[in-house]
Amino acid sequence: MTSSTEATTRDWEGLTIPTPGTYLLDAAHKRVGFVARHMMVSKVRGEFADATATITVADDPMQSTVTASIQAASINTAQADRDAHLRSPEFLDVEQYPTLEFRSTGVKSREGSEFVLLGELTIKGVTRQVELEVEFEGVGRSPFGQDIFGFSASTEIDREDFGLTWNVALETGGVLVGRKIKIEIEGEGIRQG
Repeated sequence: MTSSTEATTRDWEGLTIPTPGTYLLDAAHKRVGFVARHMMVSKVRGEFADATATITVADDPMQSTVTASIQAASINTAQADRDAHLRSPEFLDVEQYPTLEFRSTGVKSREGSEFVLLGELTIKGVTRQVELEVEFEGVGRSPFGQDIFGFSASTEIDREDFGLTWNVALETGGVLVGRKIKIEIEGEGIRQG
């Protein structure tokens, strides 16, 4: 925790942002979700319940960094048979690849409170460049004296780029599972130290 006399926020180009420091993703206030097309006509939503992240806010906010690790076996789509299939070697192969990893490589642009975060996403041992659209949601102090900030982020990936190629052709045309997966993240960072 930070003493009440020490500044924990600063003004930067019209935004109130955290002072430099290390923040951890608050496990109680996060969602690492995804959306996939099913049978070409509907969407299936799910999430990974177990994810950690370290966010380092730099002196120059555009130099800030993020690393994240997601436990593949924590996938949950609220349907046990589907979740078991997603954990199997046909999809995430959680026995051989227990985590999905993200490491930021830079901040590409900013407009207001929206940023584009560049990074490397590793799924099933395959690493690809991704661009996350990040919205900075604001800073505050919890009733427990913790300095926090909120954010949301999203991107879209082609699952086949990561070796997740299982599918079934439909008699009516198309496939059972869409290739494009939308990733949706909501979270709070808590200052450490």
